[in-house]
Amino acid sequence: MIGRNFYPNQYKRTAVPRINHNYLSDQFSDHQKILEKVAEVVRHGDFTLGQAVDRFEQDFLSVAGGRHAIGVGSGTDALFLSLKALGVGHGDEVITTAFTFYATVGAIVTAGARPVFVDIGPDYNILAADIEKCISSRTRAILPVHWAGVPCDMEAIGDVAKRHGLKVVADACHAIGATLDDRLIADWADLSCFSLHPLKNLNVWGDGGVIVTDNEDLAKQLSMLRNHGLVDRDTCNVWAYNSRLDTIQAVVAQYVLDHKLDHITARRRANAAAMDSALSAVPGVKLPPRAPNKVPAYHLYMARYDQRDRLQEYLLERGIDAKVHYPTPMHLQPAAKDFGYGRGDFPAAEALAASCLSLPVHEHVSDADIDFMATQIREFYAC
Repeated sequence: MIGRNFYPNQYKRTAVPRINHNYLSDQFSDHQKILEKVAEVVRHGDFTLGQAVDRFEQDFLSVAGGRHAIGVGSGTDALFLSLKALGVGHGDEVITTAFTFYATVGAIVTAGARPVFVDIGPDYNILAADIEKCISSRTRAILPVHWAGVPCDMEAIGDVAKRHGLKVVADACHAIGATLDDRLIADWADLSCFSLHPLKNLNVWGDGGVIVTDNEDLAKQLSMLRNHGLVDRDTCNVWAYNSRLDTIQAVVAQYVLDHKLDHITARRRANAAAMDSALSAVPGVKLPPRAPNKVPAYHLYMARYDQRDRLQEYLLERGIDAKVHYPTPMHLQPAAKDFGYGRGDFPAAEALAASCLSLPVHEHVSDADIDFMATQIREFYAC
């Protein structure tokens, strides 16, 4: 019966493994090396838009794509400032996915615009074929989300945007290092927004974000918008915001980029592939399709599961940090009540919210951990 105890020999009931999504104490066990670099910032007093920010912005392009990178205070700020740089404001509409994290929609609303939701496809990303029918005279931009680090259908989205004279602002907060048709993810949008939150693949010791664009004029504008609208110490061109990437956070990000990110990305991909192989034939498990032209970053490893809530409880009891990202799609959130949507409007997003579960596949998850998680899931459905 479901719920009976089962542990392979290497995992005893008295020593249940903790296979967590949070791995920061392991990742930053070498923090003393970073603190030595932080001390250099302290000695020079180079705290605000310092040299470390300049260096990181340039080096970040090698793993994101694009020509210009602008470090900002968070991934949310990256989205918000990108919309403001395009002139999005009150009375405008921005098309986005009904299945995302709250920050995506929050950035649209705080920029003054109304989010217009589109349902998702089998890969959990915005359904590109449904975007065009949502375009109105008030539409200013399309905001796709590379959910879980899986690239959206950016060629189709770009074609729609070009036909209607719209800009594409991509929420790439999950997708550092992801590629589509052998091109880095920021090469596919007018503006791509990344997060450096502590639980992202390239992470810092607080909040941070990066905007990437090929457009030099937009890059210059964003550099002003993040820093009070200043073009120099004494000249303010526009009234703007304070959303600078801290120099100390840039030092942390540079260290992760230089010493860890390649391993992080490779290990997440290997772990995800191993989980796919282990779960592909398990009744009750519905894996998303894996398109051969997309190489995900696997910020999250998500699938759909029958009896999701019972399975989650079963896994948690066995020390597996199974999480739901997220149980309520955006159009059904209390904050969205004034947008006029209701249950049933986006059935694919609602079905995913009711059945999705995320399992840890980060770089500190071992082969034995993968085997253990897969075994527990097989046992659950075998009962």
